[in-house]
Amino acid sequence: MSPDQLTFDNPVERHAHIVPRASWQPFPGLDAELTPRADHGETTYRGTGRLVGRKALITGADSGVGAAVAIAFAREGADVALSYLPDEQVDADAIAELVRAEGRTAVQLPGDIQDREFCRSLVADAVAGLGGLDILVNNAAYQVYHNSFDELDEDNLDQTFRTNLYAMFWITREALPHLGPGSTIINSTSVQGYNPSPMIINYATTKFGINGFTKALAHDLAPRGIRVNAVAPGPVWTPLQVTDGQPPEKLEGFGSSSWLGRTSQPVEQAPAYVFLASPESSFVVGEVINVNGGANVP
Repeated sequence: MSPDQLTFDNPVERHAHIVPRASWQPFPGLDAELTPRADHGETTYRGTGRLVGRKALITGADSGVGAAVAIAFAREGADVALSYLPDEQVDADAIAELVRAEGRTAVQLPGDIQDREFCRSLVADAVAGLGGLDILVNNAAYQVYHNSFDELDEDNLDQTFRTNLYAMFWITREALPHLGPGSTIINSTSVQGYNPSPMIINYATTKFGINGFTKALAHDLAPRGIRVNAVAPGPVWTPLQVTDGQPPEKLEGFGSSSWLGRTSQPVEQAPAYVFLASPESSFVVGEVINVNGGANVP
């Protein structure tokens, strides 16, 4: 095919047919019941062998960004341990099946990362099931909106901090003895870590914290040959949004304010994680890759 015959994907139109609409699910929500369904790369992500032989633990791996990363890692040659809540089993089973279809190991580890003891057993079981560990993706998150700061529930505040921040500390600490030179840690932060929305001030605060955690830990671990980086998604269509992550009425056209005029699909986030996990990013340390469709962030 000659150059003048080539056609290229228009990012404005890509996935534009998946239009979010007002809906609601009880926490923690299921991708199996998300309407319209999100694209995790089930039929679209193509691997090129960039992670052959690697062993990854991914939290929140049953749906959303975590699921897309699990699929991408498997198609790049990695074995994957999937962390998720027991109520998300149906979604986790579907992702594990896709991982195994690539001839890779999928270790399923249901439990609640708010529990310090579970975080300890999670890493131990991942290492045992995978035969080691060299990639950690701290991705699981909790988000619930409130109409004003006065209405912020302190139990909700505690759950947000324990899920988004405390568990990241706990899991990373447990994983560190197993991570040798060449290992990578990738944390999921958010555009909310730069441009916070008042109605999710608790969630945004944790994402600012993850940015700081990433950069400080990266500086600490770099001399050991362990790289730490983060990915900051913008609006992404996941069950997080329909489980009171946003008011239902705000889900009509969710993400249309991005510069591309649409929301992201989880599959569009996955390549950033693959890049940060692979040796191609060997000189990238303490960075945050913004995959947000256009936003004024540092």
